[in-house]
Amino acid sequence: MNIQIYGSQKSFDTKKAERYFKERKIPYQYINIHEFGMGKSVFESAKRSIPIETMIDRKAKSYQTLYMDYIDEGKRESTLFENPSLFMTPIVRNGKEFTLGYCPEVWKEWS
Repeated sequence: MNIQIYGSQKSFDTKKAERYFKERKIPYQYINIHEFGMGKSVFESAKRSIPIETMIDRKAKSYQTLYMDYIDEGKRESTLFENPSLFMTPIVRNGKEFTLGYCPEVWKEWS
């Protein structure tokens, strides 16, 4: 099991995800998605598990400043990838499997 948590320092769900893995002594790697973003290959894999529209945080400040409501669907994907502050967090990865948000019922199956 190789767990990666793409999250934000301010996200309560990210903190809950980290606590979930710490309490069970499951090693994980934390990546601040707003600071470092997500690699292209990881993003492509995540798209297969999580719909693009679900990954977009509509409450983020950058959602309004980038006029995401007015961008067509083809451009939304590249805008999301180029602006990591738009991602909902946490995105938890185990190999080719991904979850969005706090999903202990799925994580339990991983161990």
